[in-house]
Amino acid sequence: MEWSLSFFVNSALLGVGLAMDAFSVSLANGLNDPGMSRRRMALVAGTFAFFQFLMPMVGWLCVRTVATAFAAFQKAVPWIALALLGCIGGKMLYEGSIHREGGEDGEGAALGGGTLLMQGVATSIDALSVGFTIERYGWPQALTASTIIAAVTFAICAVGLVLGRKFGTRLAGKASLLGGAILVLIGVEIFITHMY
Repeated sequence: MEWSLSFFVNSALLGVGLAMDAFSVSLANGLNDPGMSRRRMALVAGTFAFFQFLMPMVGWLCVRTVATAFAAFQKAVPWIALALLGCIGGKMLYEGSIHREGGEDGEGAALGGGTLLMQGVATSIDALSVGFTIERYGWPQALTASTIIAAVTFAICAVGLVLGRKFGTRLAGKASLLGGAILVLIGVEIFITHMY
């Protein structure tokens, strides 16, 4: 595969496609924590970008080494994404309903490190399959494509966080419920898309 303009354009477009789930989760995170600092937003967007970089590289490496085992793992991807996002979203829905029943209308709980890592894995696990599409690339091109995907993901997630934070302030106590519902729906969408 040669270095060309189409290589960079295709990598950027791949990044946009892969970042859509992470964008939706970023939006939900912003809704849930409208007081999120810029530093925290950079950490959240950076986490999603890191996993969107890592997964295509892992997929590329697996295709070049253990393709049979990797193909078998691909069947578990929708189940893993559904379980992770369902648990996180369900927790947000539960916490949001407790706040509403208790008469509290404050901000949602701050996003914990473990939850953020689970979100990063859940939204990027389907990017493992990108390893199949970039299998013909050499090491430098696979690394470059993954870096472009990560940069695009970072930018898109930052936009999602800003939008979520803006609307989260307006939605007050309902934001956690909306964010949780979004996460559950994303998990279901990933599951249905991969199963059929």
